Amino acid sequence: MLHEKLSSIYENVLRRNPGETEFHQAVREVLESIGPVLGKHPEYAESKVIERICEPERQIIFRVPWEDDNGEVHINRGFRVEFNSALGPYKGGLRFHPSVYLGIVKFLGFEQIFKNSLTGLPIGGAKGGADFDPKGKSEREIMRFCQSFMTELYRHLGEHTDVPAGDTGVGQREIGFLFGQYKRITNRYESGVITGKGLVYGGAQVRTEATGYGCAFFVEEMLRARGTSFDGKRVVVSGAGNVAIYTIEKVQQLGGRVVACSDSSGYVVDEKGIDLDLLKQVKEVERARIEVYAKRRGGDAIFIPGRSVWEVPCEVAMPSATQNEITGRDAERLVRNGCIAVGEGANMPTTPEGIRIFQEAGVAFGPGKAANAGGVATSALEMQQNASRDSWSFEFSEQRLRDIMRDIHSRCLATAEEYGMPGNYVAGANIDGFKRVADAMLALGLI
Repeated sequence: MLHEKLSSIYENVLRRNPGETEFHQAVREVLESIGPVLGKHPEYAESKVIERICEPERQIIFRVPWEDDNGEVHINRGFRVEFNSALGPYKGGLRFHPSVYLGIVKFLGFEQIFKNSLTGLPIGGAKGGADFDPKGKSEREIMRFCQSFMTELYRHLGEHTDVPAGDTGVGQREIGFLFGQYKRITNRYESGVITGKGLVYGGAQVRTEATGYGCAFFVEEMLRARGTSFDGKRVVVSGAGNVAIYTIEKVQQLGGRVVACSDSSGYVVDEKGIDLDLLKQVKEVERARIEVYAKRRGGDAIFIPGRSVWEVPCEVAMPSATQNEITGRDAERLVRNGCIAVGEGANMPTTPEGIRIFQEAGVAFGPGKAANAGGVATSALEMQQNASRDSWSFEFSEQRLRDIMRDIHSRCLATAEEYGMPGNYVAGANIDGFKRVADAMLALGLI
């Protein structure tokens, strides 16, 4: 239930942002957690910090015309929502996917405010993207789209203003095309203006692996807090993209056995444990469907088309695909099958009903804004290296990431305890992330 002072704020959000259901869900989830904070800090309500946080500082929508290999012109829509810069320059990824619209970008940007705050690093929250689908496009078509996209977006970016990164549909290839166009237009080699770059032109070690590795580290800490570990645990990871692949890699290194993963066509069960090298070949090199993995793996590996991977029994579930993929029904099934921990590698992959079921069952639940903050944390470390013209080793960078994820876990746990909700990582993450941003906004005056 919402605190009475927050109900009117939420109603106003609904009124001012009609039809943006994902954004509504993200706002409500935060507002449901921060009611107890208003009792200790009435100044937040008096200065209308919450209303200000719910309204983006800037929303940019633009046309992206591009030409395919046959000479046909296409027009897509580009977005950048610069949500909050109280802690530092805007920071958040770009998503290229047909489902992208303003409501998706606003939900992701709103989540990014608190996720970035939890890292303890000086970065604000933003998100962007386009309703462009890179699948089925040639390399030159993707290059032309990225160049057209950056031709408009560049004027809003800068290492002290707004620093985008990759997300769904935007990997190292797309980042290269985007940065190349930025450099071409501005005549500046401003490495710190975008992150997720290749190592040969200013990228950082561990950035590719960071979101997946960080999520595994966060779940490792949740398990440790309960006196156990990944060792011997049966794990299911949804998705088969960047986050899922590197979640699987780190979970296996930590002793877990990942028995299933998925893509939009269905899922694979491999009781011997996912063969990571084969998965990388199929998904990263060939960009093929997960069914190809099962065919090549042979043996006991089976492909199940068109069904939810959450029907596979596991002790640890790590949703790493998309928003609202774990429904209430999925959560009930996971609990029945013995799931003890959930770590969200994707953004908001569990519905509110699913979260409630996990919490009532005593499952350790790591929300995305905490569990997958490793990606943006390592992006900020890339910015730090670019600013100092430095380059860190893989081992040093991974240790920095691990330390950040441990610190986030500790603060979420301590904050939940302080506000009378022990073990509630959702409340701990929302309150801790919110307070740091709110305090900065008060310090900076009416912004």
